Amino acid sequence: MSLVLKKIEKSYPEFDLDLTFTAEKGMLLTLLGPSGCGKTTTLHLIAGFISPDSGTMSIGSEDVTARPPHLRKLGVVFQDYALFPNMNVFGNIAFGLRMHGWPRDRIQRRVQDLLDLVRLPGYEHRIVTQLSGGEQQRVALARALAPEPRLLLLDEPLSALDAKLRHELRFEIKRIQRELGLTTVYVTHDQEEALAISDRVVVMQAGQIEQIGTPFEVFNRPRSSFVADFMGMSNSIEGRVISCEGDQVLLDTKEGSFTVHFTHPLPRDAKVTFVFRPEKGLPVAKTNKSHTNMLVGRITSSEYLGESTILKVTTNAGEYSVKLQGAPALLTNTPAQVYIHPDDLWILEREIMRDSSNPI
Repeated sequence: MSLVLKKIEKSYPEFDLDLTFTAEKGMLLTLLGPSGCGKTTTLHLIAGFISPDSGTMSIGSEDVTARPPHLRKLGVVFQDYALFPNMNVFGNIAFGLRMHGWPRDRIQRRVQDLLDLVRLPGYEHRIVTQLSGGEQQRVALARALAPEPRLLLLDEPLSALDAKLRHELRFEIKRIQRELGLTTVYVTHDQEEALAISDRVVVMQAGQIEQIGTPFEVFNRPRSSFVADFMGMSNSIEGRVISCEGDQVLLDTKEGSFTVHFTHPLPRDAKVTFVFRPEKGLPVAKTNKSHTNMLVGRITSSEYLGESTILKVTTNAGEYSVKLQGAPALLTNTPAQVYIHPDDLWILEREIMRDSSNPI
C-alpha cells in the first residue's frame, strides 16, 4: 500500500508541522532529522495517535485522516520495544492475533513463520525480560508484523542498542522489509542509518521538510545549508556568478575563482553558496596557473582517526575541513593547497539569490 500525506498541518508551541510527501508501495521511507524536529510526531500522525489540524492522509485509495488507530491496519515498533513482560515470546507475538480473533492453529503457524523471518526459531517459550536488546527488538518487529499490516512504522527502533548491534539489525530490518515488500516509514536521527536502509529520505527541521530525495541526493546534492551541515558537508563558500555556460558555472569568491557543475541555468551576478565534503578536498604540491578551484592556506590542526586524518586548513577568508585516508605526512602549521574538482562542488539550490534579498 502507498502512503500519501497532503498538506498535513499540526501546530505546537515549539513549531508548526507542515507535511506533504508520498511513500510508494514497497518503499522504505525514512524521516531524518535532529531531536525535536517533528519526526516522531509525524509517525504518530500516520498511526492515528494524534489528529492533524488540517490536510489529508491516505493509505492506498482509502482516506484515513479521521480513522482511529485500530482501524488503520498498521504495525508499529516503538523505541523502547513496549513488550509485555508478563508474557513469553510466543504470547507477545500472538497478542494482536488473539485480539483479532484468529483461530489457534493459524496463530501457531503465523508465530512460527515470524520467528523464522526474524531469525529467532525456537524462542517461543523464552521470557522476554531475559532476552538481549537485539533479541527483544526482533520480537517487537515480529509482533508488529503478525497481523499482516498494510504499513510498518518504526520509531528509532535501534537507538537503545550498541553500535555493533545497530549495524547488524539495520540490515536485518532492510532484509525483512524487502522480503515482505511492505511499505515502511522509519524514524531516525542517525544519518548513516538512514543512508544505509532507505529508498527515500525526508530530512526535517523544526516541523518543516527541508529536502526529500534518495540517499545519494540528500548526501551529495543538499538543497539547503541545514541539510548540507546535517549530512556532514561542513565546508561552504559564498560566491557570485560570473558566467554560466551549459552546466558549467564560473564563480568569484573570497578564495578565488571556482568552476562548479550545476543542472540549472543561473543569471550573472546571482549570489550562491556552494559546499563540498571534507573527503573531496585534495592536497596538492603546487597550485595550477589560474588557481581555479583551489584553497590556499595553512594546516592549523590535524586529528588522526585511524582509517583517516582530519585536517583543518585555514585561509585568509575561512577554515575548512579536509579528510584524508590514513596518516599523511602533513604537519601542523605548514602551508597547504587544496584542490576540489568541479564535480565535487554543489550549489545550494534554496539559497541562490538574485540580489541580497530575493531568492531565485
